[in-house]
Amino acid sequence: MASVRRRFVPLTVLGVALAWAPAPALAGEAPEVAQAQPAPASDPRDARIRDLEEKMQALTDELASLRTQVAVPEDRELKSEYGLGPAASRIYGVPRGLSIGGYAEGFYTNYVGDKTRSDRDRSDALRLVLYTGYKFTERILFNGEIEFEHGTTSATESSSGGSVSVEFANLDFMLTDWANARVGMVLMPVGFVNEIHEPPFFYGVARPEVERRIIPTTWREMGAGFFGRIGEWGEYRAYVTTGLNARGFRPSGMRDGRQSGNRAFAEDVAFVGRVDLTPLEGLSVGGSFYHGNAGQDVSVDVTGFGNVGLPSTPVTLWELHSEYEWEGLHLRGLFSMAHIGDAGALTAALRPNRLGGIGEIGASDVIGSDLLGTYGELAYDLLHWLSPGSSMSLSPFVRYEYLDSQYDVPQGFEKNGANLARVLTTGLSFKPHPNVVLKTDYRQFDLGSGEQADEVNFGFGLAF
Repeated sequence: MASVRRRFVPLTVLGVALAWAPAPALAGEAPEVAQAQPAPASDPRDARIRDLEEKMQALTDELASLRTQVAVPEDRELKSEYGLGPAASRIYGVPRGLSIGGYAEGFYTNYVGDKTRSDRDRSDALRLVLYTGYKFTERILFNGEIEFEHGTTSATESSSGGSVSVEFANLDFMLTDWANARVGMVLMPVGFVNEIHEPPFFYGVARPEVERRIIPTTWREMGAGFFGRIGEWGEYRAYVTTGLNARGFRPSGMRDGRQSGNRAFAEDVAFVGRVDLTPLEGLSVGGSFYHGNAGQDVSVDVTGFGNVGLPSTPVTLWELHSEYEWEGLHLRGLFSMAHIGDAGALTAALRPNRLGGIGEIGASDVIGSDLLGTYGELAYDLLHWLSPGSSMSLSPFVRYEYLDSQYDVPQGFEKNGANLARVLTTGLSFKPHPNVVLKTDYRQFDLGSGEQADEVNFGFGLAF
């Protein structure tokens, strides 16, 4: 608004100048002749009037341009910066002031094959997200994400309420190209999807299972650290954060151990780091590493045993990933493993309340000491071949996943085959605009034991 006021000041000055500009002198003796004779071309008054008219026209054109920019902002290409999603990176391209972006996604799922009475077809307004950023100076900026999940926070007859959450909230200090500081609630730089989870930029209606159950996305913690670029061919991020809370660990994985900045315990902290390299055009390779205790000095009340403290529970998670894009071809692969120390003692501490005794723990209750997940993905944009130069894309894809949250269990315990899953996803993504996507896919689940219904999914997504 200040910039608009600055533009109206010259208009005011111009109006005053025109109002006070002296009228042409008239000869008293022969007014008819004076009116009939044109002023000399070199008259300074005419030059001044022409100059004022040119300035008036320039100001009119600038005001028209300003109105257009406010109503229809410049359509800049969304581009990922420092590992964040393209829409989440808008603030880095703003010279000063406020930046607003966001994304949304929804889906419909039809369960087929191995369907049980509890598998009801469903539709969900999964997420509506707003990014808000503010650049105070060229070197100090804030970037945040507010997420609305499942349409409403109120419970309905169909389900419990959704939620409103802060997904990340970073205060960045841009020092140099290779070393910048960040503090706040940070997205853990692990895997492909945890940082770049905007729906137009991953294949499939749902995020990969490996990047939900082995890598517990969306994973964010309070922390601080550094990030930057490594020359022209790489980038890194490294943070010290609050650790996980082992009380939330389950046989299915560590997902419920995320603290998400909600009055997070900080008795145990963790380190997470990531490096990505681009040795060839279109090829990216990298990896990440996480380590920290998760005990958080937490105790649980065990019937018959009183207050039992959780073990220190050291957690180590690492993953390697690679991506290649050429012409319309897209290839992606990821391999991840996690190790939970003290998994046997943690299982004994967490499970007896339900089972009635420390010695009565079944395979379905055992927290795995090792977790493993891997997947490979292939896609090809048919319109790159059929309609070269088109901004639209039509990409069939296939993704195969293998994951096991009980890849290994503590000595003396048994595995539950239901925690081993092979997931084959085949589908189609159509982008009528680079930031808008319509998706459909078929997900087939093959468990180590038991059954899980297959899914036919339809979804939409957008980012801005």
